[in-house]
Amino acid sequence: MDLSVSSPQQKYYNKVSQDHIIIREIRPGDNPQIEAVIKDCFPEFEIPLKGTAYEDSETPHMYESYQGEREVYFVVASENEVLGGAGIKQLQNFDDNVCELQKMYFSPKIRGKGFGKQMFEKCLKAAKDFGYETCYLESASQLKAAIHIYEEFGFTHQTKPLGNTGHYSCGVWMTKAL
Repeated sequence: MDLSVSSPQQKYYNKVSQDHIIIREIRPGDNPQIEAVIKDCFPEFEIPLKGTAYEDSETPHMYESYQGEREVYFVVASENEVLGGAGIKQLQNFDDNVCELQKMYFSPKIRGKGFGKQMFEKCLKAAKDFGYETCYLESASQLKAAIHIYEEFGFTHQTKPLGNTGHYSCGVWMTKAL
Protein backbone atom coordinates (compact mmCIF):
# COMPACT_ATOMS: atom_id res chain seq x y z
CA MET A 1 0.00 0.00 0.00
CA ASP A 2 1.43 3.37 -1.00
CA LEU A 3 1.51 6.11 1.64
CA SER A 4 1.14 8.86 -0.92
CA VAL A 5 0.39 12.35 0.25
CA SER A 6 -0.85 14.92 -2.21
CA SER A 7 0.96 17.93 -0.73
CA PRO A 8 3.97 18.94 -2.89
CA GLN A 9 6.08 19.79 0.19
CA GLN A 10 5.66 16.19 1.40
CA LYS A 11 7.07 14.41 -1.66
CA TYR A 12 9.25 12.18 0.50
CA TYR A 13 6.17 10.35 1.76
CA ASN A 14 5.67 8.92 -1.70
CA LYS A 15 8.91 6.96 -1.28
CA VAL A 16 7.73 5.08 1.82
CA SER A 17 5.35 2.16 1.41
CA GLN A 18 3.93 -0.09 4.09
CA ASP A 19 5.27 -3.12 2.23
CA HIS A 20 8.81 -2.04 3.14
CA ILE A 21 8.20 -1.02 6.76
CA ILE A 22 8.95 -3.50 9.52
CA ILE A 23 8.97 -3.51 13.30
CA ARG A 24 12.14 -5.08 14.68
CA GLU A 25 14.38 -4.95 17.73
CA ILE A 26 16.76 -2.03 17.89
CA ARG A 27 20.31 -2.43 16.56
CA PRO A 28 23.43 -0.48 17.64
CA GLY A 29 23.49 1.55 14.41
CA ASP A 30 19.92 2.78 15.04
CA ASN A 31 20.90 5.04 17.95
CA PRO A 32 21.38 8.35 16.08
CA GLN A 33 18.19 7.97 14.04
CA ILE A 34 15.88 7.00 16.91
CA GLU A 35 17.35 9.79 19.05
CA ALA A 36 16.50 12.25 16.26
CA VAL A 37 12.95 10.88 15.91
CA ILE A 38 12.39 11.18 19.67
CA LYS A 39 13.87 14.66 20.01
CA ASP A 40 12.15 16.04 16.88
CA CYS A 41 8.74 15.38 18.45
CA PHE A 42 9.33 17.75 21.36
CA PRO A 43 9.33 21.09 19.53
CA GLU A 44 6.68 19.82 17.10
CA PHE A 45 4.22 19.16 19.93
CA GLU A 46 5.52 21.91 22.23
CA ILE A 47 6.52 19.41 24.92
CA PRO A 48 8.95 20.68 27.57
CA LEU A 49 12.55 19.59 27.08
CA LYS A 50 13.33 19.47 30.79
CA GLY A 51 11.94 16.62 32.87
CA THR A 52 11.18 14.46 29.81
CA ALA A 53 12.77 11.81 27.58
CA TYR A 54 14.39 14.67 25.66
CA GLU A 55 17.09 15.01 28.31
CA ASP A 56 17.30 11.35 29.43
CA SER A 57 20.82 9.97 29.39
CA GLU A 58 19.39 6.85 27.68
CA THR A 59 18.01 8.68 24.64
CA PRO A 60 21.33 8.91 22.71
CA HIS A 61 22.12 5.27 23.65
CA MET A 62 18.85 3.45 23.11
CA TYR A 63 20.38 0.15 21.98
CA GLU A 64 22.64 -0.06 25.02
CA SER A 65 19.83 1.04 27.34
CA TYR A 66 17.63 -1.96 26.48
CA GLN A 67 19.99 -4.91 26.80
CA GLY A 68 18.99 -6.12 30.27
CA GLU A 69 16.65 -8.94 31.20
CA ARG A 70 12.93 -8.33 30.71
CA GLU A 71 13.41 -5.27 28.52
CA VAL A 72 13.28 -4.61 24.81
CA TYR A 73 13.13 -1.65 22.44
CA PHE A 74 11.53 -1.99 19.01
CA VAL A 75 11.93 0.31 16.03
CA VAL A 76 9.78 0.88 12.98
CA ALA A 77 12.14 0.88 10.00
CA SER A 78 11.96 1.25 6.25
CA GLU A 79 15.12 -0.19 4.73
CA ASN A 80 17.89 1.84 6.47
CA GLU A 81 15.67 4.54 7.94
CA VAL A 82 14.33 4.39 11.49
CA LEU A 83 10.88 6.00 11.63
CA GLY A 84 9.86 5.41 15.24
CA GLY A 85 10.11 3.19 18.25
CA ALA A 86 8.91 2.11 21.69
CA GLY A 87 10.18 -0.06 24.50
CA ILE A 88 9.33 -2.03 27.61
CA LYS A 89 11.42 -1.97 30.77
CA GLN A 90 10.99 -2.48 34.53
CA LEU A 91 9.57 0.70 36.07
CA GLN A 92 12.41 2.57 37.79
CA ASN A 93 12.31 2.99 41.55
CA PHE A 94 9.27 0.78 41.98
CA ASP A 95 9.28 -2.62 43.67
CA ASP A 96 6.19 -4.28 42.21
CA ASN A 97 6.13 -6.32 39.00
CA VAL A 98 5.38 -3.27 36.84
CA CYS A 99 6.92 -2.42 33.50
CA GLU A 100 6.89 0.90 31.76
CA LEU A 101 6.10 1.55 28.12
CA GLN A 102 8.88 3.97 27.23
CA LYS A 103 9.90 6.38 24.53
CA MET A 104 7.11 5.72 22.03
CA TYR A 105 7.64 8.30 19.30
CA PHE A 106 7.08 8.29 15.54
CA SER A 107 8.19 10.35 12.58
CA PRO A 108 5.38 12.30 10.87
CA LYS A 109 6.15 10.13 7.81
CA ILE A 110 4.30 7.17 9.34
CA ARG A 111 1.82 8.69 11.77
CA GLY A 112 -1.82 7.80 11.17
CA LYS A 113 -0.92 4.62 9.28
CA GLY A 114 -1.55 2.13 12.09
CA PHE A 115 2.07 1.63 13.16
CA GLY A 116 1.40 3.09 16.62
CA LYS A 117 -1.21 0.44 17.32
CA GLN A 118 1.01 -2.31 15.90
CA MET A 119 3.92 -1.14 18.05
CA PHE A 120 1.69 -0.89 21.09
CA GLU A 121 0.46 -4.47 20.59
CA LYS A 122 4.02 -5.73 20.15
CA CYS A 123 5.19 -3.98 23.33
CA LEU A 124 2.25 -5.24 25.41
CA LYS A 125 2.87 -8.79 24.17
CA ALA A 126 6.55 -8.50 25.14
CA ALA A 127 5.54 -7.19 28.59
CA LYS A 128 3.24 -10.19 29.10
CA ASP A 129 5.91 -12.58 27.81
CA PHE A 130 8.39 -11.07 30.31
CA GLY A 131 5.88 -11.83 33.08
CA TYR A 132 4.98 -8.29 34.11
CA GLU A 133 1.63 -7.89 35.86
CA THR A 134 1.01 -4.20 35.12
CA CYS A 135 2.12 -1.78 32.43
CA TYR A 136 2.62 1.90 33.29
CA LEU A 137 3.21 4.83 31.01
CA GLU A 138 3.75 8.55 31.23
CA SER A 139 2.81 11.01 28.54
CA ALA A 140 2.29 14.67 27.85
CA SER A 141 -1.21 16.10 27.46
CA GLN A 142 -0.18 17.48 24.04
CA LEU A 143 0.03 13.92 22.65
CA LYS A 144 -3.72 13.52 22.29
CA ALA A 145 -3.62 10.87 19.55
CA ALA A 146 -1.28 8.68 21.60
CA ILE A 147 -3.40 9.06 24.73
CA HIS A 148 -6.47 8.05 22.72
CA ILE A 149 -4.67 4.84 21.62
CA TYR A 150 -3.70 4.09 25.23
CA GLU A 151 -7.31 4.49 26.30
CA GLU A 152 -8.49 2.21 23.46
CA PHE A 153 -6.10 -0.46 24.76
CA GLY A 154 -7.63 -0.28 28.23
CA PHE A 155 -5.19 1.97 30.03
CA THR A 156 -6.75 4.03 32.80
CA HIS A 157 -5.66 7.44 34.04
CA GLN A 158 -3.93 7.73 37.41
CA THR A 159 -3.89 10.76 39.70
CA LYS A 160 -0.15 10.61 40.38
CA PRO A 161 2.99 9.04 38.92
CA LEU A 162 4.37 5.65 39.93
CA GLY A 163 8.05 5.18 40.70
CA ASN A 164 10.44 8.00 39.95
CA THR A 165 11.27 8.19 36.27
CA GLY A 166 12.56 11.76 36.47
CA HIS A 167 9.92 12.87 33.97
CA TYR A 168 8.42 15.57 36.13
CA SER A 169 7.09 17.45 33.10
CA CYS A 170 4.85 14.54 32.09
CA GLY A 171 1.37 15.13 33.51
CA VAL A 172 -0.43 12.06 32.18
CA TRP A 173 0.02 8.76 34.05
CA MET A 174 -1.76 5.59 33.01
CA THR A 175 -1.77 1.89 33.93
CA LYS A 176 -3.15 -1.37 32.61
CA ALA A 177 -3.29 -4.79 34.23
CA LEU A 178 -1.68 -7.37 31.96
